[in-house]
This record gives sequence, structure tokens and C-alpha cells, in this order.
Amino acid sequence: MALQKNIETIQGLNVSDAYIRVESISLSKNLMHINIKTYVSVDKPCLSAEVFSCAYSLEGQNPFQQAYEYLKTLPEFSGATDC
Repeated sequence: MALQKNIETIQGLNVSDAYIRVESISLSKNLMHINIKTYVSVDKPCLSAEVFSCAYSLEGQNPFQQAYEYLKTLPEFSGATDC
């Protein structure tokens, strides 16, 4: 699972259909730390890496599904599609 979205890098480079993947997740009591990487495409080098944090539910979907659903609620991932 991953997300796809047109992005603009910090340097001002426009990337069509960037590939955004959750690389790993760390869980504590009720908190999830989501490590993501953004790529030009699935087979290209990483453009950037970021960490996001959010609450998670033990009764909910698996942590990766919860992570992707959370990311899609953030303004920087608005309009991202599943791929």
C-alpha cells in the first residue's frame, strides 16, 4: 500500500504522481509514530523522509491501514490516492 500525489519539493521541483510510502511504524501505549518516505516513483531514490504521530486504536484496522487513513486527513496529503 502507498499513496500517490502531485507534490512540490522544498526546492520548488514539481513531481507528478510522487510515490509516498509508510516505511515503518513505532507504537507506544496509544500513540503511533509513522515514518514515511516520498519517491519520484516506486523505483527511484527517496526525495524526502518525514515522521508523523497520531493516536491509534487497538480495536481498529491494522496500524498501517490506520497510518494511511490518518495521513490522508492531513493538508499536505489532501487529494492523495491509494496505489
